[in-house]
Amino acid sequence: MIREATPGDVPVILAMIGELAAYERAPEAAQATEAQLTEALFGPQPAAFALIAEDGDAPVGFALWFRNFSTWTGTHGVYLEDLYVRPEARGGGHGKALLAALAEICVARGYERFEWSVLDWNEPSIGFYRSIGAQPMDEWTVFRLTGKALHNLAGTSRVNGA
Repeated sequence: MIREATPGDVPVILAMIGELAAYERAPEAAQATEAQLTEALFGPQPAAFALIAEDGDAPVGFALWFRNFSTWTGTHGVYLEDLYVRPEARGGGHGKALLAALAEICVARGYERFEWSVLDWNEPSIGFYRSIGAQPMDEWTVFRLTGKALHNLAGTSRVNGA
């Protein structure tokens, strides 16, 4: 079963984020707190949204997403930040059900794109994504600015109030 996350799900979502970070070989990178996640998902201006996959009453996976925007299509889309299914529940259809629920959100709201990133070594996920018809964006490279480089660039801003 797939359902929208509630504030009571924040601890389990945070735990699964930690599990995902460990799977992705970067456990130290998962630094979000319950307070941050609660504000991001359920604050007055939510920055992200989450779905929970359950097996019976037990949460076994989640999808955390936010809206993006395409200047080419003039429409919003969904960017899937994290998709995770606990190892003991893999192969049970939970990942596909989470993706199908997000695809349904896209179609219902007139969003024309549903995008996400996957680590290039994660062959099981890549194969799964290809099996549902997703196509890699091989001509694109993701760039990220963080830490000192981010602060250095921000220091050069000439925008008032930035």
